[in-house]
Amino acid sequence: MSEMTIEHESVPELAGAATSDEQLIAMLVERARSEGVQLTGAGGLLQQLTKRVLESALEGEITDHLGYDKHDAAGRNSGNSRNGTRVKTVLTDVGPVEVKVPRDVEGSFEPQIVKKRQRRLTGVDEMVLSLSAKGLTHGEISAHLAEIYGAEVSKQTISTITDQVMDGMAEWQNRPLDRVYPVLFVDAINVKIRDGKVANRPVYVVMAVTVEGTRDILGIWAGDGGEGAKYWLQVFTELKNRGLDDVLMLVCDGLKGLPEAVETVWPRTIVQTCIVHLLRNSFRYASRADWDKIAKALKPVYTASSESAAAERFSEFQDAWGKKYPAIISLWENAWAEFVPFLSFDVEIRTVICSTNAIESVNARIRKAVRARGHFPTEAAALKCVYMALMSLDPTGKGRKRWTMRWKAPLNAFQIAFEGRLTPANN
Repeated sequence: MSEMTIEHESVPELAGAATSDEQLIAMLVERARSEGVQLTGAGGLLQQLTKRVLESALEGEITDHLGYDKHDAAGRNSGNSRNGTRVKTVLTDVGPVEVKVPRDVEGSFEPQIVKKRQRRLTGVDEMVLSLSAKGLTHGEISAHLAEIYGAEVSKQTISTITDQVMDGMAEWQNRPLDRVYPVLFVDAINVKIRDGKVANRPVYVVMAVTVEGTRDILGIWAGDGGEGAKYWLQVFTELKNRGLDDVLMLVCDGLKGLPEAVETVWPRTIVQTCIVHLLRNSFRYASRADWDKIAKALKPVYTASSESAAAERFSEFQDAWGKKYPAIISLWENAWAEFVPFLSFDVEIRTVICSTNAIESVNARIRKAVRARGHFPTEAAALKCVYMALMSLDPTGKGRKRWTMRWKAPLNAFQIAFEGRLTPANN
């Protein structure tokens, strides 16, 4: 495939004010077509244009640095002058591009478009981060760049690029929060971490619904599976120190010690156990053949009109299934205090807080990224993966709109049920 050399002299209209961007592009594409130059790939039109743009920008930078144009007599005896160029290859969105970087005699020129020792333009870094957030391993990203762009990027380089997110993660994890949130959802994702041996470790995600009805991930924390009240007290105290003074309801999956910690940090917060998780845990104690029957028998309990009605329906369930599955009875009795709160509210609130379904779409994205990696060498590597997955959520903004619409009615119900505790956040 032949190459089309793009120089200022070959396109005289480049400097003409009468030539529009569209005309210039059409002219270059037509010339590339007539000379048999492909659009992409090695020596393609896009690579040549990128090379020309970069070299023109670098020439403009050294002109600004020296204070005179190339070949200008004003540069004579100025104390510093151009000193040729050095060739370097940089990885760009259109593949590797070889550019000539100008130098000065003093060696004081510091280019900004393509900085010293820089081998990648920012678009490549963003591409690597995006692919990593979607769950591709470092090896898969390296292979993708080699196949699509003909660029050899090592796994170590990709790791270096993704490590850049750690500073942003620390800032995100410590950012100020709103004063009040209607609902917090707390859930865990199990990841495999190699610490001597590979073992499952939970990564906890705390997601909030704002007073405007949008989703806000407040932070992520790693545990070892043995968390209790002390652990959750540290997490919630951290959130409070970031400005979170009040939470109306907190929905979780019966995490040990969590209700006690909530009582200490936010005394007025109602802790609600996730009904879906309670049902799933019930099925663990039952034969697969009885799952449908048990689900049908428990539905009158969690759809009852009041706590007293739920107690009556549960008594009926106990009479029918207690002898065969006493562990299910114990499970519900132990969770009863955190199960019944939502029964005191109307259907709008019940619908959105009786389960952690609101966080399931978030967890699905995290699980996809986590499964692709298999296991992680360190806790920090696991947290980085989860953080990057979270940052790639809802790129189009459509999910945000759906959330806002879904939460309009519940937020109005919260405002009434909790006597205006949401109002100060709007002031």
